[in-house]
Amino acid sequence: MLRLPSLIVAVAVFSVALTGVLQGQEGRQGGRGQQAAALPDGAGKDMVQARCGVCHGVNMITGSAGYTRERWQDLISTMIKLPEDQAATVTQYLATHFPPRPGREPVIVPGPVSVTFKEWITPTLGQRSRDPIQLADGNIFWTGQYGSLIGRLNPRTGEMKEWKLAPSARPHSIINDRAGNIWYTGNANGTIGKLNPATGEVTVFKMPDPNARDPHTPAFGHDGVTLWFTLQQSNMIGRMNTSTGDIKLVTVPTPRALPYGIRMNSKGVPWVSYNGSNKVAELDPVTMAIKEHVLPRPETTVRRLAIDSNDNVWFVNSSLGALGRLNPKTGEIKEWPSPSGADTHPYAIEVIDDVVWYNESRRRPDALVRFDPKTEKFQSWAIPSGYGIVRNMSATPDGNLLIHQSSSNRIGLVTIGKSAATTTSSR
Repeated sequence: MLRLPSLIVAVAVFSVALTGVLQGQEGRQGGRGQQAAALPDGAGKDMVQARCGVCHGVNMITGSAGYTRERWQDLISTMIKLPEDQAATVTQYLATHFPPRPGREPVIVPGPVSVTFKEWITPTLGQRSRDPIQLADGNIFWTGQYGSLIGRLNPRTGEMKEWKLAPSARPHSIINDRAGNIWYTGNANGTIGKLNPATGEVTVFKMPDPNARDPHTPAFGHDGVTLWFTLQQSNMIGRMNTSTGDIKLVTVPTPRALPYGIRMNSKGVPWVSYNGSNKVAELDPVTMAIKEHVLPRPETTVRRLAIDSNDNVWFVNSSLGALGRLNPKTGEIKEWPSPSGADTHPYAIEVIDDVVWYNESRRRPDALVRFDPKTEKFQSWAIPSGYGIVRNMSATPDGNLLIHQSSSNRIGLVTIGKSAATTTSSR
């Protein structure tokens, strides 16, 4: 693992603390800066409050699944560099008062497919690395949301480089254009930005409406110029001409729908998932008119969706622990219960060769789940680090899978194969 000098680490952590809360962009999972929870008394309480509470609410500790001493030690080391004696005190306090909670283990379903996990820990501590994508040249890019940065990983050598953005940006997600530029959503300052990795130049575009506060997830249209994006808390969807910088915004019909994930189908039609309603939506790519599709169970909310080669829309029923499929041609909707139960909160999703992959985010470790639509059978694996939550995933150009563990600053590559599964972790 690359380590920053202590002074740089201290400055980075301090700057994270100063730049405010995440303004609720994580929706129903809660955001940064919440302090309602109280820590139990014990040796180390004040140190945990002072060291951990400065960057995030202590509810992230009290509401966690709980971990072993070794897991707590590893998790802390990816967030902040503490003197050895302080690290020991904090780790012991957390392991004593927040041990693993029973009943959070995933149900691991055996099957015929093997996978290999490879993980890298990103350089800047506490950055919440997430949403990796791989370009045609093999380089993997990610965004560090809390650290307001974009990073690049060469998976062949392990070399990593990071570019700092404006501290107020808090980039939520990224996407690349055909020229290799990286476009990001400035989730905390109402911007869309472009990084040119060759020069390091960053170009920023402000939202034309002050109510459009939180650009969230982007997707390029088939022309390679039109950038579509969601704005979750603003209840909007945006379209940007990246050649001119012109941005158009529409408000979705359903109040507090919380538009979240976005994908394009084969005809260039954007589909959007609603994190606050039992609906998914499709947009007319010319007029931006929105057509909403109601999902059967009223309690349903959908974090993300993906689309197969037949333009079927696959979605995670996050609130009810299921995988779903909508056939837009017939209107048929079908759901399958996730292997680990109704409270597993499926989150990220991808389709590779018409096979569906997603994660169960409320299990420890996180489970990576595979579903074969032909056989309607599941298979699953425990993600090695497994306690950072996969919030998005993407296919690589060669048909493998990129994941991440945001809480523990990890970027992961899942190689899908037929050989015996192995697991490695790079620090």
